[in-house]
Amino acid sequence: MPSEKITRIPIFMSTPDTQRWALTLSYDGSRFYGWQKQAGGVPTVQTALENALAQIAGEAVSTIVAGRTDTGVHATAQVVHFDTAAVRPAQAWIRGVNANLPEGIAVLHAQQAAPEFHARFDAYGRHYRYLLESSPVRSPLLKHRVGWTHLKLDIEPMRRAAALLVGEQDFSSFRAAECQAKSPVKTIYSAEIAYGRGLIRLDLHGNAFLHHMVRNIMGALVYVGSGRLSVDGFAALIRERSRLKAPPTFMPDGLYLTGIDYPESFNIIRPELPQWL
Repeated sequence: MPSEKITRIPIFMSTPDTQRWALTLSYDGSRFYGWQKQAGGVPTVQTALENALAQIAGEAVSTIVAGRTDTGVHATAQVVHFDTAAVRPAQAWIRGVNANLPEGIAVLHAQQAAPEFHARFDAYGRHYRYLLESSPVRSPLLKHRVGWTHLKLDIEPMRRAAALLVGEQDFSSFRAAECQAKSPVKTIYSAEIAYGRGLIRLDLHGNAFLHHMVRNIMGALVYVGSGRLSVDGFAALIRERSRLKAPPTFMPDGLYLTGIDYPESFNIIRPELPQWL
């Protein structure tokens, strides 16, 4: 997919006396209160990462993330960038940082980035996967790793409904009330439902996502699969552009940020999906 043209603002670029680094992270969202640091010592991914980076850099470090995740949402390939005057090899930003991180977060890859690279503004696509268990009793071994419903689901209507998401549309029906995005119009490049290893899998690829958008879509698709909402009703829900008429937000447990798309010129390495996912 073509990237949007970005107008460079000098404040977004590293300075001559600093280096810009890009990190790829994986984390267990159930251990943290989301990505963004908060007051009061609440454990967040950003706080833990910046504290660990400071230990290696010998100075305070501020990070910029490709996409903020909520409490309970996982990531297999989150991307951040930061600037530092500290001169360290890539392995220091991997092994050294990992040695100072709490359980539940790992730096997978580190690379020196172009001075103008921006983890958020240069991202033109994001990939999410939701794993869902449909069974009478929730598996205690899968809790916090996959979503769950006791309802028996038919994935064929779910597939037809998911296909209706593709394209540039107003996704207000799947937008959280506290969403701060300037526009509810986003582009979904692909939306696929599959079944395997006893789990239903939703894969979404889009240019950007609204707050709670994937979880709200999953909640509506569960209604479709259980027969509480028809495929035509799902289509009408999109057209109505009203969160008030939509099914409830689904649990975060099974949601994974699995990839970020960047222009090839930046050569940002993206790891393959874990085989277990």
